[in-house]
Amino acid sequence: MTWTLPEPMLATSVPDPALRPGWASEPKWDGFRALISVDAGRVVLRSRRGTEMAASFPEIVAGAAQLPDATAMDGELVVWEAGRLAFERLQNRLQRRGAGASRAAGEWPAHFVAFDLLRLSGTDTTGWPYRRRRAALESVFASRRLSAPWALCPSTTDPDTVREWLTWASVGMEGLLFKRLDSVYEPAVRGWRKYKVRETTEAIVGAITGSLAAPSSLLLGRYDDHGRLQYTGRTTTLAQAVSSAVAGLLDLARRGHPWTGWSFSAGWGSRETLDVTLVEPELVVEVGVDVARDASGRWRHPARLHRARLDLSPGDVPRMTAPPR
Repeated sequence: MTWTLPEPMLATSVPDPALRPGWASEPKWDGFRALISVDAGRVVLRSRRGTEMAASFPEIVAGAAQLPDATAMDGELVVWEAGRLAFERLQNRLQRRGAGASRAAGEWPAHFVAFDLLRLSGTDTTGWPYRRRRAALESVFASRRLSAPWALCPSTTDPDTVREWLTWASVGMEGLLFKRLDSVYEPAVRGWRKYKVRETTEAIVGAITGSLAAPSSLLLGRYDDHGRLQYTGRTTTLAQAVSSAVAGLLDLARRGHPWTGWSFSAGWGSRETLDVTLVEPELVVEVGVDVARDASGRWRHPARLHRARLDLSPGDVPRMTAPPR
């Protein structure tokens, strides 16, 4: 009987980064979730949503020769650049095939950070408890002396180590994953927990979706070092009460708005454009954002509106800066 990769196990967001007794924690990587299997020389590299990615990452396929036959792992594809996770480089590689993919592999090589073992030398391990799967995964790395493109994701039951990982946001680490030590691997089930590192900061409202009387979301900006208002991201959909409160603080844009003629995508990497209304860039708001940024410093994920900051002017808002390279 042919063995097929299962659906990936999923995680539920939690607001607290504390490590509970009976659980282990792993760093949460800013990359592409991927499952890989090697069976009689055939390599399958699949995304979380089932997209086959082997053609885009020939270095991962070539590296599969290091793995035991009839073995499968769950993990994250990442690209490092100048000591930081570079998600945009990874994103650019998805469209490459053939010679283009080979050139990209030389310029922006990907690594597969393995964090779970699904099959080992023909044995399905998804019914094993996490602690046993983890021990077997570590044994594979040690006995096979796996090297690039393979990397073993750290795992710990030590709360002090977990607290240290929370300081890794500067290199693009998103947060933490939590896995119960006695839990089996359940495809498509949200049995894990995840905590994303978030920061509270300020931005300027430059446009809205919805109407001026009932804005649906806020498009946010920051000034760059040349005094130009740059788009930095969008909020999540506003609750009705919040929308009403913000509406009274906004004015329709006058002539000469810095975003006149601009178009805005519905999400990071999306080709869908938003129908927006420009407003005077005067209102400062406080938002919560995670650490995911693109190459220009924009927030890849929607920001959570906390409150309007009527005590601040646009000049008080931090400048738009790109991540360090």
